[in-house]
Formats: sequence, structure tokens, C-alpha cells
Amino acid sequence: MTERRFDGRVAVVTGGARGLGRAYAELLGSLGARIVINDNGSAMSGTGSDAGPAEEAVQTLRDAGCEAVACTESVATPEGGKAIVEAALDAFGRIDVLIHNAGNNRFAPLDTISYDDFRSVLDVHLLGAFHVVRPSFERMAKQEYGRVVLTGSIGGLYSMPSVVNYAVSKSGMIGLNNIVAIEGAAHGVKSNMILPGAVTRMAEGLDTSQYPAMGPELVAPVVGWLAHESCSVTGEMYVSMGGRVARAFISETEGVYRPDWTIDSVVAEIGDIRDMARQWTFHPAENGFGEHMARSFDLVRRHEF
Repeated sequence: MTERRFDGRVAVVTGGARGLGRAYAELLGSLGARIVINDNGSAMSGTGSDAGPAEEAVQTLRDAGCEAVACTESVATPEGGKAIVEAALDAFGRIDVLIHNAGNNRFAPLDTISYDDFRSVLDVHLLGAFHVVRPSFERMAKQEYGRVVLTGSIGGLYSMPSVVNYAVSKSGMIGLNNIVAIEGAAHGVKSNMILPGAVTRMAEGLDTSQYPAMGPELVAPVVGWLAHESCSVTGEMYVSMGGRVARAFISETEGVYRPDWTIDSVVAEIGDIRDMARQWTFHPAENGFGEHMARSFDLVRRHEF
């Protein structure tokens, strides 16, 4: 039996009534966390609302002996995000864990996608993350403790056709994760991203017939660790898909230094510029920005003298 429990902790799970969010909520609840299930019960496109899914999820948690409340506010507005955090404060007096899992889908090619379809997905995934992170971070920083888990995707790293709204949202989440980790370091607040692969409502419209077993229960333990006080990392991204767990990160080639450049010299050097034999990898929460600048300047100076 695990010793990594969440007794006394309060966790907010957006999109927590179904799929991955439900698995996260049930796992943390079973380990002693008090849970706020946030879910407005909308369709996968993000339209409509229904209090039923959140209420049913909360009742299931209560039947299992967990303390839980429902909040049906939408993450898509600043007011909704604030209300979600206030639901935790009103019910339990604090917020220790924020798992932003809420999402929607609107597939369309880049040359035909409407602005409404583009913005709708950003509002839930990316802006929705900020809407709940901003008030959560303020409380976590004051109490000198917090865990944030944001939901990214391999779609934000590599992407696929007809999901420009989703790709932009998930790649943008990387920057938000970095900032929470960097600014939270002095306050005991850690932030990481889960890049999950699971067959849930989000997979509607995709051919999953050749997929291996990919249930949400395979992803939940990774999120559980990222949300736990024993989590030893921050500002990182973890892939969890079909039982495979891996760390994803951004790297760059060492590149080439020249005192001056022309278009032709770029062409001449492109092979060495792209050479992956020598790579630089920096950690955002460990002064990655400063280290990048310092090593870049050092490379220049070594060639100048």
C-alpha cells in the first residue's frame, strides 16, 4: 500500500467528471485528498452545459468515503477560473493541488478553420489554464506550498493535421508551465506537465482500432506523483501513453559561430547548424534562460580570441 497519501490536501481537477480527469480525482481522493470536481458538462466541442456529470462524479467519490464538491463553472473565462478556485476555498479553506485537465475539440484544416473554432479551443485549454492558474498560484505562494499539473500533449510538440487550435494551445502551455515553476520556486510551488495518451471522449473521430490498451488509469499514477508533496521535479514534461512513461524536453544543436553571415553562408553551414551530435539542453527552472545566454556568449568569445 502506498505511503504517498494526500491527507489534508485539497485538489482541484478541471474537466474532472469524466475520462482522465475522473481517474485523477478518484486516485487522489482514494489517497485522502479532498476534491473539487470542476466540469461544466459541455459537449466535446465545448458547447452546452450539464451539471449532471460533475454531480455524479462527486457522489461516486463520496460513496467511496472521499470528501468532494462539484463546481460547474467554465474555465473559459477569468470569472469562471476565479470561481473554481473559490469553490475550493469555500468548501475546504485552501488549495494545494491544481490539475488543469479540461479540454475540447474542434477539428478543421488551417485554410478553412473559423476564428470561433480556433478561439474556442484556446479559451478552454490555454487561456483556461491561465484562468485557474492565476488565482491558484496567488494562494499557493502565500501558503508557501502548491503543486500544479498542466495538461500538454504530443500534439503540442509534434502535432498533426486539422488541429491548429489544439497545437497552439498545448505548445503555449509550455511557457506557462515554465513561469509557474520559475516564479514558484521561492514559494514551495512546483509545476509540471503531463502529456497523456488515453482513449477518452477526446479521441472521438479518430481511428483507435489499432491502439494498445490506453485507459486513463495508466496515466493517473504519473499525475499523482507530480501532484504529491514528494515530487522532486519542476518545470518538466512527462509523456504517459499506453503504459510508457518518459520525459520530454526541448533541446538545440550547439550550432555554428561566424563573425558575420550572408544567405550563402547559412546555406554553406546548414549541415553543421543542424548537426545533432552536439546538443545543448537547459532546464527552465534552473536558470535555463541565463545559462543559454551565458553559453552562447562563451561560444562567441572563444572564437573571438
